[in-house]
Amino acid sequence: MFSLNGMNALVTGASGGIGSAIAHALAAQGARLALSGSNAAKLRAFRDELNDTYAHEHDGHVEITCDLGNQTQVEELIPAMLDTLGSVDILVNNAGITRDNLGMRMKDEEWDQVIRINLEAAFRLMRASAKPMMKARFGRIVNITSVVGATGNPGQMNYCAAKAGLTGMTKAFAQEVASRGITANCVAPGFIRTAMTAALDDKQQAAINARIPMGRMGEGSEIGAAVAFLASREAAYVTGETLHVNGGMAML
Repeated sequence: MFSLNGMNALVTGASGGIGSAIAHALAAQGARLALSGSNAAKLRAFRDELNDTYAHEHDGHVEITCDLGNQTQVEELIPAMLDTLGSVDILVNNAGITRDNLGMRMKDEEWDQVIRINLEAAFRLMRASAKPMMKARFGRIVNITSVVGATGNPGQMNYCAAKAGLTGMTKAFAQEVASRGITANCVAPGFIRTAMTAALDDKQQAAINARIPMGRMGEGSEIGAAVAFLASREAAYVTGETLHVNGGMAML
């Protein structure tokens, strides 16, 4: 694929289903990772897994625990990565939560939590990474959005708003930093096989697959491959774009 040797990458939500697949894809191409999440034990175990699997010429991957719902911890994340690895070449804003409810019943807390973690935290990390990336005159930002950010989905006003907002924010940032060798793009997954979708019964899974022209859910590795491309040096002329990876479910 594309070599990421010599590049340091921060992946939020790194120990989750899609996050771990992204981390594997970047590590396989030679990037050194700072793995972020809120579960310290799970992060350490995943860090050890990556270090055992990918023996590249660096001192190993690291984990940085961070609660993205805590503004102070979010503001400390990029400085912690710089202190540990020395640079932030790739930022992948992957972490996200859902608090689904119909709009007329949605509580303020359900709205606030999703916006704070899915949108506001991504903004803060993009802002914090801008200065070191501009100084280096190189950077790759990849934000994980969702097909529903473009199509909408009943019961997910908060989630759809956050993902649509992330897309617009990415386009604005891409225009601001393009002259400094920094790109900012989105990857928008459709239905991806994770522990969450595995919990669905056969009838539910069949109903989902019927909506997808390819007749199946995507694999985490297929999201990881898209991220690895956008994070590469070869993707230098791609910015402000959204790469939809949804098996044809929504051809946007």
